[in-house]
Amino acid sequence: MNSLKTKLANLSEMIMFQHSIFSLPFIFIAMLVASDGWFGWKLFFLGILAAISARNFAMGVNRYLDRDIDALNPRTKNRPSVDGRVSNSTMVGFIVINALIFVMVAYFINELALKFSIPILMILGAYTLFKRFSSLAHIILGISLGLAPIAGVVAVSGEITIWSLYLALGVMFWVAGFDLLYSLQDIEFDKANNLHSIPSKFGAKNTMHIAKVFHILTIIFWTLFIVGAGLTFFAQLAIILSAIMLAYEHYLVNKDFTKIDRAFFTVNGYLGIMFFILIVLDRLAA
Repeated sequence: MNSLKTKLANLSEMIMFQHSIFSLPFIFIAMLVASDGWFGWKLFFLGILAAISARNFAMGVNRYLDRDIDALNPRTKNRPSVDGRVSNSTMVGFIVINALIFVMVAYFINELALKFSIPILMILGAYTLFKRFSSLAHIILGISLGLAPIAGVVAVSGEITIWSLYLALGVMFWVAGFDLLYSLQDIEFDKANNLHSIPSKFGAKNTMHIAKVFHILTIIFWTLFIVGAGLTFFAQLAIILSAIMLAYEHYLVNKDFTKIDRAFFTVNGYLGIMFFILIVLDRLAA
């Protein structure tokens, strides 16, 4: 029993399971708006399964393919995927199982979700490869999480709406922006190992500017989302608070690079939760 608990703990540490909080709120935001309220327990549990299995798959692929790079980086050399706590065969099995779960969940949701399941998995797996040849890796990560609200609206209505695209684009630029800030930690490592990232190519100062532009676009697209979806006061408040939180995130990183973890995990985690709660209140008040 202790051995199983240890293995599960190592897997959780490897994929940083707690960071599922970034995508989950936006799946349910899309589902709430698409259904104009509660969408039912079936879709609630299927949505959770889809989000978790998709992220597990993506992180499993990332850790498996990046184990050679991670072994060289002082920041990542103690990851379970590198130090032997999680074997290569376990990682491959983990990837396959989560891919199968994701496809199975899509099957039980609807036909369109099933058709999209394999292409979505391909996009989720592409992020790891991109940084080996392109600085667009940050955008690919953003697209990966931006698929969450699109998946949510497809699950409820079986179609893709304009407002869901606005929400997804906002998520894409939000994630790409905070990934730029996070990647500042590895700027020298990326340069030394010929890895393609915006910080290693354009420098820290320019990266900060690009991240600010991305987060301005985030607020613009989320504003278009609430207008397109016909949301009101609480949704508008979510936009205002999101802008304040993103500004605070940039303040933290600009002031001291050692605050990157706090900016990345704490601020962005609370942002997603706050956004979700205010959309719930907006629907309740409608």
